Amino acid sequence: MENALTNTAGQSDYFWWQTGTIYQIYPRSFCDSDGDGVGDLQGIITKLDYLQWLGIDCIWLSPIFPSPMADFGYDISDYKGIHPLFGTMADFDELVGEVHSRNMKILLDLVPNHTSDQHPWFIESRSSRTNPKRDWYLWQDAREDGGLPNNWLSVFGGPAWEWDEATGQYYYHAFAVQQPDLNWRNPEVQQAMLDVMRFWLEKGIDGFRVDVMWHMIKDLQLRDNPALTNLLPGTENRPYYQFAQVYSTDQPEVHDIVRMMRALTDKFDQRVLIGEIYLPVEKLVTYYGHDSKGAHLPFNFQLLQLPWEPMSIAMAIDTYEGSLPASGWPNWVLGNHDKPRIASRVGRDQARVAAVMLLTLRGTPTLYYGDEIGMRDVPIPKHEIVDPQGVNMPELNISRDPARTPMQWNSQINAGFSRRKPWLRVADDAGRINVEAGQKDPYSMLSFYHRLLALRKSEPALHIGTYSPLYSDNQIIAYFRQYENDRFLIVLNLSHRPAYLTPRQDFHEGKIALSTEYERIRIKTGPDITLNGDEALVIRVTQTTPPTPGL
Repeated sequence: MENALTNTAGQSDYFWWQTGTIYQIYPRSFCDSDGDGVGDLQGIITKLDYLQWLGIDCIWLSPIFPSPMADFGYDISDYKGIHPLFGTMADFDELVGEVHSRNMKILLDLVPNHTSDQHPWFIESRSSRTNPKRDWYLWQDAREDGGLPNNWLSVFGGPAWEWDEATGQYYYHAFAVQQPDLNWRNPEVQQAMLDVMRFWLEKGIDGFRVDVMWHMIKDLQLRDNPALTNLLPGTENRPYYQFAQVYSTDQPEVHDIVRMMRALTDKFDQRVLIGEIYLPVEKLVTYYGHDSKGAHLPFNFQLLQLPWEPMSIAMAIDTYEGSLPASGWPNWVLGNHDKPRIASRVGRDQARVAAVMLLTLRGTPTLYYGDEIGMRDVPIPKHEIVDPQGVNMPELNISRDPARTPMQWNSQINAGFSRRKPWLRVADDAGRINVEAGQKDPYSMLSFYHRLLALRKSEPALHIGTYSPLYSDNQIIAYFRQYENDRFLIVLNLSHRPAYLTPRQDFHEGKIALSTEYERIRIKTGPDITLNGDEALVIRVTQTTPPTPGL
């Protein structure tokens, strides 16, 4: 399968995952249909009409497989089942059918780096040193001095090696102690996981988001990670981030594994492989693979991590664009289940500006449930924290629970999410910040997202057009998007103060197709562009050169 990405390509030459918008659903928190306080598949089915109205093309579900829930589904005990909390396989089949009947797509979360310690594979592996599945996981003797095999640490705090008294060895876990890492150098592991992928692809899903793709292969010699001398801000109390993960992640052989996954995915029509990869851009783009046979979309998380500063972001955009391989398709992400929500990071007014950026940059955008109504992180009291990252390191305020709270549907009890007490508390402002209220208010965040997604969908320039940077300073970012003769100028004010732009090339007149200020839509603008604080403009270019005097 080859990508047609030349400027002369027609709209039909692009795949759905290039032109569409992906929407991440955290199933526990989306909609509870059976009143147990946890979201489920039937709940998602009841909200598909809403997602279709919003303008979503594809939903991605965080894990729904059987799991002890030590890491809320990212510790899987059966890769080919559905956790009873979420429903049954019949419910899942119904969901796939309902999604496809609306001309939408559905992706599943694949978690191939590790399993639950309750997975039958690991139960066998730890039963004895001679068990046939012993080498399916990473087992090591203690050092001669009785110490840990090496200095690798867990992302969730503490050493990444856990002693197993019964067999007298350590096993490796990059995350929770209940999440032992698989040994992806073992061909039997490779085939078992490819069989899992085939199972779900044959059931009709449209692809996978692959969890921690860059973790899957570790250094064969298990060498110590080197300590960093210059720590990033905020990592002073996070030992894991005080070491360069050069041996525990991002090994050269991981690309062979990704290539295997892609080869299987490509045996099915119009499927997509997305990789979760938190790496610098120059390493991230290598996951497109040799001859573009790696991940279709290595997730680009720069907008999740960069300070909200125009010149830093503009430089990052251009660096990313310049680093992409010739057939590599870009993508952008504003929020996910592991990071604070955009409205909490930059404020609700700037969250609208961020939305325009996400949905007008070149490439596939991914939205996080609730961001379209302006949901913020919800403060969770320490005694209510359930996220293992927050439980293990409560003093650091790094729990992911605040960004995973129930979707706010209406002003009824529990924001319409559930009839009973939800698994996490609902935001205090849910009575006025919710879907039902937002749909009735033309000035709401939801109505704004609805207009923005409709504009993006209707204009090829905004979903497959070229990207050309124009200008950035300490307040604004400006760039062009163009497809054939249709051209848009995007101007983003990332400050709270009024801003001004006078493009001195390729623009003279235009009409505002969309603004974060509702009243400015359809107003004509000349070469001197003014912006309110916290405003973003999408301007349809109508004239690129000044009119000739006297004509």
